[in-house]
Amino acid sequence: LVTAHHRDDQVETILLRVLRGSAPAGLAGIAARGRGGLVRPLLPFSRAELVAHVAARGLAHHDDPANRDPRHLRSWVRHALLPLLLERLGPRAVGDVLRLGSHAAADRRAWDAALELLPELALHVEHGGFSVAREPLRRYDATVAVALVRAAARRAGLVVGPVRARRLLSLAKGRSGRRLPLGAEWVAEAAFDRLRVIRGDPAAPDPVAVSAERGDTRFGLFSVEWRPDPAPARVERGGWTTWLPAAEGWELRPPRAGDRLVPLGGVGRRPLRRLLMEARVPRGERTGYLVVARGETVLWVPGICRAAAEVPAPGTRAVRLDVIRDGEPENGRDGAEADRL
Repeated sequence: LVTAHHRDDQVETILLRVLRGSAPAGLAGIAARGRGGLVRPLLPFSRAELVAHVAARGLAHHDDPANRDPRHLRSWVRHALLPLLLERLGPRAVGDVLRLGSHAAADRRAWDAALELLPELALHVEHGGFSVAREPLRRYDATVAVALVRAAARRAGLVVGPVRARRLLSLAKGRSGRRLPLGAEWVAEAAFDRLRVIRGDPAAPDPVAVSAERGDTRFGLFSVEWRPDPAPARVERGGWTTWLPAAEGWELRPPRAGDRLVPLGGVGRRPLRRLLMEARVPRGERTGYLVVARGETVLWVPGICRAAAEVPAPGTRAVRLDVIRDGEPENGRDGAEADRL
């Protein structure tokens, strides 16, 4: 996507943000490139230069009368405030405003780069949000922590002002499980040792009944593949690969109230909600977590626990399931293969 923002738009934007008390990141003005491939190639040129170019080549154009309506604040800046500044300060006023934006942009880039120089923050930009470690934020100077939170939010496409950033910092210092609505469907959560900011809670996916001998599908944050494969000598309790008997009738579904299972190699029935908590699954993700079940019997919770139910005997016909969770590495598939050798 290409837009026609020009240098005059940049000057007006910076002045508007000065009047609104924007923080330095906001004073950087309009970026030449945006998320999703957005580009603004005309920012180096003034409106007068572009008008002259269009006129010289006889190009068709449209003049929006709203651009001259002083009821709009941007129009007032363009036709009232800027002429006063030019009259008092001369042409250098435009250059001074653009330099302010350039300095602010450099400051923003510095904070963005600082994220890479602080491995203890463990920044993770995930689908629809980001997360950082809470402990470093508690230790940093508050001003530094606020700037880093704002820089992390920009990585996820979220603009967080100083006030909301301070609220996020307060959330990070509180107990795990607390949540903070940020507006526009964004939600922050203190999830164990991390501060997570996501755009809306993922809805629990509909159950998927599996009948084919082999296949693949998406289930919320998970990619699932299955295929015929003889059962190995040992099935792991944890991990992201397991085997089921070759019989049909199993399904992929979200957790249900009252779900319990007997862990492979364990004793006693464990509540699934407790297993999800112990595995540090954030509260906002628990309702959509993947469960493999047959009827009411939970067979596997990928990455967390294989149940003792329906473990196929070594060498018998079975179905192998491989699961990858978004944002995770390839979930140890090589390890699963090595287990069979």
